[in-house]
Amino acid sequence: MNAASASSELSRLLGIMERLRAPDGCPWDRVQDFASIAPYTVEEGHEVADAIERQDWAGLQDELGDLLFQVVYHARMAEELGRFGFADVAKSISDKMIRRHPHVFGEEAARNAETQTLAWETQKAAERAARAETGTLAGVASNLPALTRAAKLTRRAARVGFDWPDANQVLDKLEEEAAELRAELPKADPARLADEVGDLLFVLANLARKLDLDPESCLRGANAKFERRFGAIEDGLAEEGRAPADATLEEMETLWQAAKASEQR
Repeated sequence: MNAASASSELSRLLGIMERLRAPDGCPWDRVQDFASIAPYTVEEGHEVADAIERQDWAGLQDELGDLLFQVVYHARMAEELGRFGFADVAKSISDKMIRRHPHVFGEEAARNAETQTLAWETQKAAERAARAETGTLAGVASNLPALTRAAKLTRRAARVGFDWPDANQVLDKLEEEAAELRAELPKADPARLADEVGDLLFVLANLARKLDLDPESCLRGANAKFERRFGAIEDGLAEEGRAPADATLEEMETLWQAAKASEQR
């Protein structure tokens, strides 16, 4: 599809959104606002990531369309309030990309990936300062997935020297936090347990960041692995005409270990 076709389809989509929000449009769409639509926007972003992880390219096309529709939806509501429109959104991101890539669109010398990352972060810091967002941790969105936000917060802190020298020291901290959680178990105070579990998860996110891993991706992989292996437990029991509720923990553990061994082969 060429640029003209893309422009035509985008105009069509904008027209559809305008019609849905019109006084005689869809009753559901007409009553939505930014807050009610925001959860769908977040969900669509996750569905895009899921399609990529599964390498479902047909599904990715569909999910990207859903995500684009969310952008159009928010822009339409903003336009109705006289704040900005879709063209302003597109202009903002185009201007930002040109501003952050002077080595491509300007006269600055070529950069490798590392120097571009440093320059990108410097530019972002300058933009935050211009918006009067002060502090090293300013601008890290509060509604990011918690593990992702933890990694971003610690990455920001690391840039100003607040970081462990290596992953081994993060592991030492992990053991320390695990011991603190273990000490709280006999008291069974929900608030204290939540605090300690939070500390443990935060250190794990920091460890992933230290190893150049994305903690959300790591956990998604672990979730997928759990689903596969638990599915193998159910399949194994089904062959005997049973369900997990009919089996002992030891029987399920045996099937789990068999599934694990099969994957490792």
